[in-house]
Amino acid sequence: MSSRQSLDSWKKLVSLAKEKQSQHMNDLFAEDTQRFDKFSIELPKMLLDYSKNLIDSEVMTALFSLANECEVTQWREKMFAGEKINKTEERAVLHTALRRSSKAPLWVDGENVTLSVANQLAKMEEFVDSVRQGHWLGYSGKRITDIVNIGVGGSNLGPQMVTEALKHYSDNSVNVHYVSNVDGAQIVEILRPLDPEKVLFIVSSKTFTTTETMTNAKTAIKWLTASSFDDKSVAKHFVAVTANKENAMSFGIEADNIFDMWDWVGGRFSLWSAIGLAIALDLGFDKFKELLDGANEMDQHFVDAPLENNMPAVMALLSVWNTTFLGARSQAILPYDQTLHMLAAYLQQAEMESNGKSVSWDGNEIDYPTVPSIWGELGINGQHAFYQYLHQSNNVVPADFIGSVESVTPVQGHHETLMSNFFAQTQALMTGVNEAQVREDLKAKGRTDEYINKVAPHKVHKGNRPTNTLLLKRIDPRTLGSLIALYENKIFVQGIILQICSFDQWGVELGKGLAASIQAELESDDISKSHDCSTAHLIAYYKNATRS
Repeated sequence: MSSRQSLDSWKKLVSLAKEKQSQHMNDLFAEDTQRFDKFSIELPKMLLDYSKNLIDSEVMTALFSLANECEVTQWREKMFAGEKINKTEERAVLHTALRRSSKAPLWVDGENVTLSVANQLAKMEEFVDSVRQGHWLGYSGKRITDIVNIGVGGSNLGPQMVTEALKHYSDNSVNVHYVSNVDGAQIVEILRPLDPEKVLFIVSSKTFTTTETMTNAKTAIKWLTASSFDDKSVAKHFVAVTANKENAMSFGIEADNIFDMWDWVGGRFSLWSAIGLAIALDLGFDKFKELLDGANEMDQHFVDAPLENNMPAVMALLSVWNTTFLGARSQAILPYDQTLHMLAAYLQQAEMESNGKSVSWDGNEIDYPTVPSIWGELGINGQHAFYQYLHQSNNVVPADFIGSVESVTPVQGHHETLMSNFFAQTQALMTGVNEAQVREDLKAKGRTDEYINKVAPHKVHKGNRPTNTLLLKRIDPRTLGSLIALYENKIFVQGIILQICSFDQWGVELGKGLAASIQAELESDDISKSHDCSTAHLIAYYKNATRS
């Protein structure tokens, strides 16, 4: 398999990167007043402005050539057709099938995926309606008022992020809570005010062996049966979402209360499946379906639009340009909408667990930068926390600014103040302010030469910091679905270009295995001699401290 670095487009981009690093975006804008028209993409309810990147037409042409040489469109067809592009696990990658509107059969290993997904959606809808309308009753005959979703990683972050983002669309038929941390403090705090007779637990685990999830689920069962004095009450208060039905049944959950997962859906891409049961229970199935429809609309754009006008492809190429060629090592996600306060954490997992790898498809070590570390916060909060770093650090951090035209909770004057900051920050990060401008401003304010000489260097902003601006019409189930799918498809394109297996996560497994063996040591008198001296002494200190 040929190295990406041997491609003509790659070599061209290496050359262009050296050239562009000596340029400033201010000059690029001065030379071309049509930059916005050239470097923006508008969809019915979403606008991407990527003109504030260190790019020009030559760079973008080279990036599109790279995508073509890497056969992005061919790989896209393979993914949507259900080919086993997850090579290390020999699995298809079909989270897109979970929101697919087509009724045409899609076959994987003899299973009609289209039919399987439709059946599970129908089962979800019936269950959601039963709970929300008060027909599903607890062991004492009382209706369910609270849902506790027990999961971790993709079984938690996606559903929780969506329910937080769309809480204004909930009719509060039920209250939804999330437990992910194995630290007992979280589940205790969530369960303390709840009535066991009115709580429904969703245990979400693809394998139904995840230590954190199963530990929390066992605690939940003990809490329930301590109230009901009857193990049979589990049937009225527990459902499962898993690919391992046998394990769920052994745990005590009835077969009819188990919703399917499939091995062709990665956990971090699974909120569109029954993993999103908490979303549907909170919002109602009709709004959950709107979420799926919005994602499907973005999928169709991704499939149909030429690369030059393809939002996920362009965002992926810009990430590769900024990281692999220009050397940025992190990227900020900066939503200017309170509803998206968990988006950065969600995208952190989606991108870093997918493409945070250093081995190529053929198993060789990669000797070029792959994806940046992802981090972020609500924009206004960030402005008063870490934006100093974004503006004046000697590390350049590309950033995605995400805002909405309409607020879901309009309060006079608030949204205008919010969005004025939204627009000002991308401009400031690009333009900066040079020392001559600083000196002129200080002089106009009557400052002395001594003061100006002392302060001026500290007020200089070099600018030239790349940003993407995503402007949505409004955060609602459909636009949120499109936004999430935009990033999912971007991650896919990144992986193809970088020759990374995006849909496994072997790096997560090592820590899991070690934790299991260490837990056994914590519950015994022995400490394994296989540990390094640091770990061995830390375990010994902990064990001694717990006994004193």
